[in-house]
Amino acid sequence: MSQRIDHHPVLGSLGDRKQLSFHYNDSVYMAYEGETIAGALLAAGVRTLRVHEEKGTPRGIYCNIGHCYECRVHVDGIPTVRACMTLVQEGMQVNAGSLLPTPLKKGGHHA
Repeated sequence: MSQRIDHHPVLGSLGDRKQLSFHYNDSVYMAYEGETIAGALLAAGVRTLRVHEEKGTPRGIYCNIGHCYECRVHVDGIPTVRACMTLVQEGMQVNAGSLLPTPLKKGGHHA
């Protein structure tokens, strides 16, 4: 079930918009043209966009204006793309960041 706002009490109806499909972690999601990756995933009920690189704790949308970098994802093979600032494109491949090896820290994870 979509959690997308289609009619806003102040802005009114968002009208007819072109639908796009994109992939996030090997699943297909729907977005509307002009929508950000973060907005489309949030509307689809996805709250975790990546995990902390060292701790593995979930991360998602925090500021939603491009300042905090908590929504970093990989887009079409490019790492560290802010989901809140990047518009969905048809067929886009989006993947969450993952736990990385930290061999130089005591008790770190090893690949």
